[in-house]
Amino acid sequence: MIRLLLIFLLPLALNASKILSYNIYDRTDRADVMITFDTPYEGVIKQSISQSKIIIKLTDAQIESAKLKKLSSKFLHSLSITPMAGYTQIVASVSDSVKLIASKTSDAYGLRLRFSSSSPIPAKASATANNNILSSLPTKKDGEMTQSYYIVVAILIIGILILLFIKRKAAPKANKEQQSSWLFKENQTNNQTPAESNNNNVSIRFQKNIDNSNSVVMLDFGEQSYLVLMGTSNILLDKFTDNKPVTQEDFETILQNRHQELDEFLALKDKTKEPLQAYKERAASIAYEA
Repeated sequence: MIRLLLIFLLPLALNASKILSYNIYDRTDRADVMITFDTPYEGVIKQSISQSKIIIKLTDAQIESAKLKKLSSKFLHSLSITPMAGYTQIVASVSDSVKLIASKTSDAYGLRLRFSSSSPIPAKASATANNNILSSLPTKKDGEMTQSYYIVVAILIIGILILLFIKRKAAPKANKEQQSSWLFKENQTNNQTPAESNNNNVSIRFQKNIDNSNSVVMLDFGEQSYLVLMGTSNILLDKFTDNKPVTQEDFETILQNRHQELDEFLALKDKTKEPLQAYKERAASIAYEA
């Protein structure tokens, strides 16, 4: 008789899904039991409630041995899984007003049993709980807020002062570069191709200070040398192509020969009457003579 019963139950056992594992997750608003099968579970789930217990029957499901788990959850007190003939029985000891929702995963390899409260939390009670949480959060004192404000303002002021300092340091250098480059802007545009302009550099051959604010400089640019009076304003005195000064003595000789001319330019620069026009006339005469 027992052999006939085993032969009768054998096909059912072959088609049944085996429970591999189960895990319990306790949350503040629910308790979940996740059951994993070795094959997609296609059986029927039956549920019944009896004296604070929820009994679940999983047809066509097997487990090797009985399992018992005691919990301290407010939704789930204990859980037992027992193998039965043709099905697996799960008994959950729960609190009052607890409901069960069973759902399979998309691939049917898992089953979730969710135990949660059957009565929703009143909106007023939820709002009160939120207010209690907010009131318990630490807040900054007025003195701390004022101190933080002053610190931020001080950092901003220091940053602005640093930027102004850097800008003032960089401005004289930019002005000097601009003064030395505009002298030859017209010559570069008219006489040289872009490739030649990129290959030529301005270099100082000789230099001598006349007073605290003015100096005479011999500049080399390309194949020509330029004698320039540099100071509060730049004045082109002469340019040389063939007879360039080679030594410092040659440069000193040129300055001695132009001593009177330099005095006139310096006297002209001291006057406020049309210094730019005088330079234009002198530069035009030099360009014409060349």
